[in-house]
Amino acid sequence: MLIKNDFEVAEPVDKVWQFFDNIPQVAACLPGAELTEDLGNEKYNGRVAVRMGPIRLQFGGTAEITERNDAAKRVVVHAAGAEEKGRGQASMVITATLAQAGRGTKVSVAQDLQLSGAAAQYGRGMISDVSAVLMRDFSVNVQDRIERIERGESPEQIAAAGVTPAGGFTLGLRAALMALARVFRRFFMPYQPAS
Repeated sequence: MLIKNDFEVAEPVDKVWQFFDNIPQVAACLPGAELTEDLGNEKYNGRVAVRMGPIRLQFGGTAEITERNDAAKRVVVHAAGAEEKGRGQASMVITATLAQAGRGTKVSVAQDLQLSGAAAQYGRGMISDVSAVLMRDFSVNVQDRIERIERGESPEQIAAAGVTPAGGFTLGLRAALMALARVFRRFFMPYQPAS
């Protein structure tokens, strides 16, 4: 399943690209994600926890940067893991591309996601909605972290400030509201006769 999200960061593209060069720093901005070990050669062990409806899933696995194109400002990460309670597996290819947008930077993220087990039972709509919520929180955290670096805060101060957690109830509620809004838009869209 291919999921696409875009967001903007109010910083020049070169500064945001430099930030994206530090994968542990980027991973720290994603709610529910944690890198647990640097395996070298741009490969990491880590965990990702997310709530899908009533189920909280926690995946452990690896993430590897398979492409980093400075000229195109594009990075590709392959991630794969298993749910820690044996409820399924996930693999994902994440492609992030940065482009100048006025004085800021547009970040386009494409996630090619494959799920099996408990997470696979949820429809594309719910998975897309949860992904959109996570990307919004991620974009806020990236902006905040870049600003803190600019102010000269130490890595310890930044880590102590934390990031927006992937709160189960809040995340689920926000995704449900997005789904409800989508249904209302379809239901209340005025009929458009064919010309």
